[in-house]
Amino acid sequence: MDQPDSVGVGPLSGFSPERRASVLIETLPYIQRFAGSIIVVKFGGSAMGDEALAAQFAEDIVLMHSVGIRPVVVHGGGPQIGALMDRLGIVSEFRDGLRVTDAETLDVARMVLVGKVNREIVSGINRHGPLAVGLSGEDAGLIQASARDPELGFVGDVESVNPAIIERLLAEELIPVVSTIGVDLSGQAYNINADTVAAAVAGALGAERILYLTDVEGLLTDVDDPASRISRVDLSGLADLTADGTISGGMIPKVQACIDAVESGVGSAHMVDGRIPHVLLLELFTDMGIGTMVLPDGGVAADGRGVDGVHA
Repeated sequence: MDQPDSVGVGPLSGFSPERRASVLIETLPYIQRFAGSIIVVKFGGSAMGDEALAAQFAEDIVLMHSVGIRPVVVHGGGPQIGALMDRLGIVSEFRDGLRVTDAETLDVARMVLVGKVNREIVSGINRHGPLAVGLSGEDAGLIQASARDPELGFVGDVESVNPAIIERLLAEELIPVVSTIGVDLSGQAYNINADTVAAAVAGALGAERILYLTDVEGLLTDVDDPASRISRVDLSGLADLTADGTISGGMIPKVQACIDAVESGVGSAHMVDGRIPHVLLLELFTDMGIGTMVLPDGGVAADGRGVDGVHA
């Protein structure tokens, strides 16, 4: 006798047995395609602050690993840094949307990113097995940084990425979880934007894909209309959308991170809504995806389609 639709938990709960089988069959070509590939995931936004979504994110990463994908997680922690600074009575100063980072603020950032957020992500993944290893960009020369602007203090830019330590962990079938503190040649630490670090790490690893968890449905032509989501766009299309003002404000840095990743050789970059349960699986393993895929000019998606869902 068939079980009722409500039996079970997880991404397929609520589906009939027939629908569950159909979903699993749909995932098969994607599992086969991505097996052995490196996929970088930038974890942030509301998903990081929501206990249920964070647990589902960990499940998605473990499932990806279980089917032969080699995931690498990169995370930030701006809201968590701000919250601890408030508790400590430290007043944040922002210039052009960036937190001015003096020595005291840098200490807080390192404590939060390396000592708290990183450990929480690692712990969440390791509930499913001894898989995740936490890293800072300071470890083994992973991220070499330089100061972005003296007026911003210890806010850094990525100069280079040495992926050797990540590659060793991947070779041991482990899941690296990277916090975004880098160092310069003198050993001075810098706090670096996580979107930027994720793009640089993905490029250095030759990743197949990079996925950015955001708090929007993807790239929208009308910010007030979720139905205006662009499913696929190439670099030339992004340039046109930026020139005509469709891409503006807070979306510009995320779009630039996608551009940087694709220009560095990553197969495709994806902006997905991290507020959706199991969004990583929906984006990776379904025919149409759920966010916005950024492709190189003339690029073709995993389902054989070009930009805007049109067959290439």
